Amino acid sequence: MKLNAALPVLVATLLAIATQSAALKVGYYNDKKCAGVEPIVRDEVYKTLNYDRSKGAALVRLFFHDCWVKGCDASVLLNPSSKNPYPEKVAGSNIGLRAFDVIDKIKARLEAVYPGVVSCADILAFAARDATRYLSDGHIDYAVPSGRLDSVVSRAKDADDTLPSSTASFPDLKKNFGKKGFDVEELVVLSGAHSIGVAHYPSFKDRLAAPGNEIDAKYQLALRNAAKNKSRTVANDIRDESYAFKRDAGYYTVVTGRKDYLNNTYYHNAMDNRVLFKSDWVLRTDAFALSKLKEYRDKPKEWDSDFADALVKLGKLLPAEGKGLLEIRKKCSAVNTY
Repeated sequence: MKLNAALPVLVATLLAIATQSAALKVGYYNDKKCAGVEPIVRDEVYKTLNYDRSKGAALVRLFFHDCWVKGCDASVLLNPSSKNPYPEKVAGSNIGLRAFDVIDKIKARLEAVYPGVVSCADILAFAARDATRYLSDGHIDYAVPSGRLDSVVSRAKDADDTLPSSTASFPDLKKNFGKKGFDVEELVVLSGAHSIGVAHYPSFKDRLAAPGNEIDAKYQLALRNAAKNKSRTVANDIRDESYAFKRDAGYYTVVTGRKDYLNNTYYHNAMDNRVLFKSDWVLRTDAFALSKLKEYRDKPKEWDSDFADALVKLGKLLPAEGKGLLEIRKKCSAVNTY
């Protein structure tokens, strides 16, 4: 890249780094006279979900997997390269991550209008919010503080060492969330995101042999039948499964909401022992967590509100200063070159 072409991007990056320590702010881009940023993100997310609703869950998962590792820095979006063949994207804990194409489309549109201004980390935060709003029919909505920067550091090992396992015990989950400043109530709240999305065989195979007190017998039978095809994904929420699966599971409960509808059905499933992951079931083993499962089952509006608050808090996890260069990437899948 020629110096005269790189200079505007470099200056913008240095200025952005200087303000990274400041608190994130709602309306950050409006203050920069870039009021079209959030509408552009929402437009692209909605266009995508009108065509493929399942990508909404993928965007929410992408946001969590980015922020949880070392802060919301878009490190999960980086592709392998000759200099970094093992970024977070290829981690075993990130199996099945997708919707990267949605972020790339948004970034391209924003670069065309506001070059060098909007970070990929902020795009991901906005997109997760808009997907949440879309999938909940507007019941879950919130303002997103912004002003994040993108990291040049991304290591698969960090993701595998940090992301909670689907087979985790309750003490391990409590410890994992506690390290990020999240309490048991927030653990239960965020687990409600498992009313959307799908899972791959390795993440639930242990449930095929789980003892009877940990899983509904008919639901387990349906899982075993589905797992005969190990390449098949299984819906996190039984509501979204095939007719054959629900028939095998004896699932006749009428729960409102379309497929990939983000609501409190997870808590109904949890109390019926029809959750896909061991890490979901173990919430029942703690008295306080169990009380919150029941509370959110019975009070859907309360969960909507608490889930929104938890996502805002998640978005405030930022990379530690001094650990790698921060920038505003020109492309979300690759670090800048100067």
